Amino acid sequence: MNKLSVIIVNYNVQYFLEQALLAVRRAAEGMAVEVWVVDNASTDGSVEMVRAKFEEVNCIANVRNVGFSTANNQAIALSKAEYILLLNPDTVVAEDTFARCVAFMDSRQDVGGLGVKMIDGTGQFLPESKRGFPSPAVAFYKTFGLGKMFSRSPHFNRYYLGHLSKDENCEADVLSGAFMLMRKTALDKVGYLDEAFFMYGEDIDLSYRIVLGGWKNYYLADTAIIHYKGESTKRGSLNYVKTFYQAMIIFTRKHFVGRMAGLFVLMLRAGIYFRAGITLAANFWRALAMPLADAAAMYGGLFLLKNIWAVAHFKDAEYFPNTLLYINFPLYIGVWLCCMYLRGGYDAGARYRQLWGGIIAGTLVVAAIYGLLPDDLRYSRMLIVLGGIWAVLGATVLRMALRVWRHKSIFSAVSERARNTIIIGGVGEAKRALQLLHDVQAEFTYLGLVSPAAILPEGDDYLGTLSELDYLLSAYKASEIIFCAADISAKETIAIMEQLGAGYQYKIVQPNIDSIIGSNSKDGAGDLYAVGISFALNRPTERRSKRLLDFALSFIFFILSPILFIFVAEKAGFFANLFAVFLGRATFVAYSAGAHRKGLPKLPPSILQPADRLPTPPTRAAIAAKLDSLYAKEYNIYQDLQIILRRFSQLGRARK
Repeated sequence: MNKLSVIIVNYNVQYFLEQALLAVRRAAEGMAVEVWVVDNASTDGSVEMVRAKFEEVNCIANVRNVGFSTANNQAIALSKAEYILLLNPDTVVAEDTFARCVAFMDSRQDVGGLGVKMIDGTGQFLPESKRGFPSPAVAFYKTFGLGKMFSRSPHFNRYYLGHLSKDENCEADVLSGAFMLMRKTALDKVGYLDEAFFMYGEDIDLSYRIVLGGWKNYYLADTAIIHYKGESTKRGSLNYVKTFYQAMIIFTRKHFVGRMAGLFVLMLRAGIYFRAGITLAANFWRALAMPLADAAAMYGGLFLLKNIWAVAHFKDAEYFPNTLLYINFPLYIGVWLCCMYLRGGYDAGARYRQLWGGIIAGTLVVAAIYGLLPDDLRYSRMLIVLGGIWAVLGATVLRMALRVWRHKSIFSAVSERARNTIIIGGVGEAKRALQLLHDVQAEFTYLGLVSPAAILPEGDDYLGTLSELDYLLSAYKASEIIFCAADISAKETIAIMEQLGAGYQYKIVQPNIDSIIGSNSKDGAGDLYAVGISFALNRPTERRSKRLLDFALSFIFFILSPILFIFVAEKAGFFANLFAVFLGRATFVAYSAGAHRKGLPKLPPSILQPADRLPTPPTRAAIAAKLDSLYAKEYNIYQDLQIILRRFSQLGRARK
């Protein structure tokens, strides 16, 4: 009989799953452990990877996404182990995690469930590692932010047990589904996960039933794991807010009765609207704060330039009419902002060259528009030139000021610290990591190597040892640390991340895997460097350009349809395709039909495919697959234009 059964439910996080399974393999050494992966119809090659690289893993491949609870129950029903561990695919367990947890459970027969200390990808403690039951009062304090305001209060922050130390073992009401170790006899008595919960809330419900069944739940601080939150779900989205609070409503209706249940449900519904409003406002502010600041700076600069130019050139302070302020300036600013956006100036990690390129392009567009304006709105070309110069200076200074406020530096990226990288590990793995970074064209500055050994090995690459890490990071102004898992244990990696905290970006490179994984936000997707997936179509700028091309061409083709109609072979589908592309339900060019689509960036159904640019379409699927891969890796809008012009007569054919 196995001592422990580890169950991982996966959905489209292949590279994180691979890292999690490697960590599980190391932690299971010397123990009777069986591992289950239940895949919920992933399209990224996860199942193929598990079956090819982890022969010891039992893999269940669902043909549809059945949800977290149902998928876990599939494996629980097949397991005969004494303990069941539910583990997220975006986790890294330490080498001693399983042994410590099992030893604790063996020593405490009254414990039915166990959770551990979890840190996120930035090294910060995750408060959901230990939680209290969501009574109406507890849920109210969490929903309306009182728990965060009074984080140490046993009354207001009961939900996260904020009054209890994260470094001490303690009894906890609720375990996290990311790492939830349970006694199988307890599950057999209280039942498995409730499949009414599709995602979120099922861990609260099961924890509650374990306690009702006569067992205790505990938080174990003696071991820690990494939980890269945000990989399977986006916590900053409206969908997360709705799904989480709907799960809480299911829990309330199940475990509370009478008037109290009705009031609780009413409060939770109010919480949905409240949190949704907060999320909308936060998303709106994040999206528009910088453009609004740019617009204000541009308008102020144009106003001053108008007065200066009127006096200096026309000798008349009142030379320009008010229409310049109400029509021309908003038009100029709108064009500059649009061009900055299209050039990627507002993307995460945008560089100054993208910002300047957008403004220069916008100035040229404004100059072209100026020539089309009626005479009574054409006041001065020089104002456009001066305004463009001011826009470059103003936007740059604004971002420098923001960087000084955030990072005490005016250099590097517009919105991201420069990646000054230190690698912790041996020379061999460090060279492999560097080669991988170069292969995917990552932007970074390699500072040197830190040895995990106590004695510094010989070699120019080495800056020092782990005992000197704090000094080295400060002296070399490092911002990114890459851990070579072949040379430093997961336990040491977790300890370093926890000690250093959120001041650095952390990545892990696993042996024999061409990927480097990390996460700098608990609410967003992680960072991934992987050979073979450096697709241009993954870049926001290129995806935006593709969508704008589709939108513009579908509009133009529709306007010119009386003329173009005669050149289209399948006329019945022409207008339907144009409308589908215009609405974003289809695209003019995307991949050929076939299973090889799984590893490529997602695109809507298409009318034409990359193979259509050839004089004769290929007959072998392998050739089409190769062309599709190259299309995604090297995408630019000129490829689409070439294919559309070459195969214009086929724009009425059925979409694939």
